[in-house]
Amino acid sequence: MKRKPAAYARAGVDVDLGNSLKDSLPALVRKTHGPRVLGGIGGFGGLFRAAFPGMKDPVLVASMDGVGTKLKIAVLAGRHATVGEDLVNHCVNDIAVMGARPLFFLDYIGAGKLDPAVFTGVVAGLARACRNAGCALLGGETAQMPGLYHGKDYDLVGCIVGVAGRADILDGSRVRAGDALVALPSSGLHTNGYTLARKVLLGKLKLGVHDRCPGLRGTVAEELLRVHRNYEPALRSVPRRALHAAAHITGGGLPDNLPRALPEGCRAVIVRRSLRVPALFRLIAEAGNVREEEMFRVFNMGVGMVLVVAARDAAKVAESLRGRIIGRVETGPRGVDFV
Repeated sequence: MKRKPAAYARAGVDVDLGNSLKDSLPALVRKTHGPRVLGGIGGFGGLFRAAFPGMKDPVLVASMDGVGTKLKIAVLAGRHATVGEDLVNHCVNDIAVMGARPLFFLDYIGAGKLDPAVFTGVVAGLARACRNAGCALLGGETAQMPGLYHGKDYDLVGCIVGVAGRADILDGSRVRAGDALVALPSSGLHTNGYTLARKVLLGKLKLGVHDRCPGLRGTVAEELLRVHRNYEPALRSVPRRALHAAAHITGGGLPDNLPRALPEGCRAVIVRRSLRVPALFRLIAEAGNVREEEMFRVFNMGVGMVLVVAARDAAKVAESLRGRIIGRVETGPRGVDFV
């Protein structure tokens, strides 16, 4: 006699499916674990041994973020292996600009109904990025909430904890007038501006995700799903005497994010012609009739990270990281000028 599905499953929440998918996690996650991870996956909390030999006055640094509506492109394209990497790398960058190295990461995946292929792809991406970042994927939460999430849509959020020696924390206090601004290129939109990008490319231009982007080599999906870069190794390679501050260029672009790395009395001056705006951003601006000022507030415009470095070290840092000097720090109200 065929077993009748449980009432909860008939209502839309398949507990057995959730449990069976979680059974596949240990093999993926274990590769991100080092000797400081205690216990395994499946407990009520993850265990991480707080031992920092050789580090004076260690300070924990935490951050939390999501991938935003980049997930809509992943759903439309049926490609979910990279958004997990996006999430981890975004969070790693957010603590790296404060001088911290990642320790462990936790994720949240919420969906109306769990799709095994989607779930496995996302978690594989999380694990791959954590492994590359030297960060333990310590645990997470998977929620089935029909009625809140609809169709194939899902949400993806992450929390990261890292550590920095107190003397090594980058808080902007070392920034001085005369410092140089070194920009590191982004791989694309990273994880911001997708609502506007979708409106222009899918709405106004009526492109499908598998159509080729006008004037670009890749399809819409290929261009919009490029993985958010992890800049932590680049920041770590810069001598602390040279690196005075750093800004992760996310939502709000250069105008809103760069001031977060500056102290009062310091203003960033960016030479507009020094920027190399990639074709994808130009396409969105032209097709969507979006003013340049707004483009710089919504998108990273080809700059994923800005380092504030001592002027004498700027050329060497830019060359070693394949970056570009885009301006300087001057005295004035905290903010950004384009000249």
